Amino acid sequence: MRLCRFEPNRFGVIEGETVADVTELVLGSLPPLVYPVTAGDPVIAALPSLLPKLREAAAKAPRKPLAEVRLLSPVGMPGKIIGAPANYMKHVAEVAADKQINQGVVGKTIDDLGLFLKAGTSVVGPAEGIAIHFPDRRTDHEGELVAIIGKGGKNIAYENALDHVFGYTLGLDMTLRGAEDRSLRKSVDSYAVMGPWMVTADEIADPNDVRLWLDVNGEKRQDSSTSYMIFNTQKLIAYASRFYTLQPGDLIMTGTPEGVAPVVPGDTIALTVPEIGTLSIAVRA
Repeated sequence: MRLCRFEPNRFGVIEGETVADVTELVLGSLPPLVYPVTAGDPVIAALPSLLPKLREAAAKAPRKPLAEVRLLSPVGMPGKIIGAPANYMKHVAEVAADKQINQGVVGKTIDDLGLFLKAGTSVVGPAEGIAIHFPDRRTDHEGELVAIIGKGGKNIAYENALDHVFGYTLGLDMTLRGAEDRSLRKSVDSYAVMGPWMVTADEIADPNDVRLWLDVNGEKRQDSSTSYMIFNTQKLIAYASRFYTLQPGDLIMTGTPEGVAPVVPGDTIALTVPEIGTLSIAVRA
């Protein structure tokens, strides 16, 4: 099943080239608001039990053409956006060859670097665009598969890790190049692009064997497969859960393959995974 958020904060089931508006069912399923607010994204927490009802509701719901809706990030309140640096060996090699990227640190992989966090305020969807806030510095695209945590946990076993995934989406880990800490440079507003929608986990038989490619203005820059990841999806989830308690709505960005390169205002980025679709977004000043 393909599920989306679209303006103004509506929820939809995508069938073919239409969106069935199921907002009332989704919002009506949420628990009463209490303080402190329950950790995690309440919509993502509710969705696993809602799936049968969503199918029924979609059959009767009002519809809009998919081309006419403005798509937002499919996850509205991610508690954590967890990044996986240097998780493809060919990307490690390209980092070593580019001083603007490596800043004097070469040859290290995710085994050495661990994980990092991106700020929740950096999340945008396709309709919102990527804003270049530091035009005097280089900003690169990094296309990635993203796992959406549906069931929380701590110290999750490798063999159980995929049981904690609700679904998948596409992500652009936009990166400002420089000497500052990685989390700062990757947490600029609009530098965590998610979309165009999420697919439930059953739509992807093996997240460690999907092809992904990225074009800028129609020119291919990245083309690889998640089969080349150093830490696969299960290992990323298990490893992250040793440090962080994972909660519904947390996003695990699985790392980028080789081919990262700068973008400037006026560019259009298109990231594709066939099992999900294409995330297309404009870069603006």
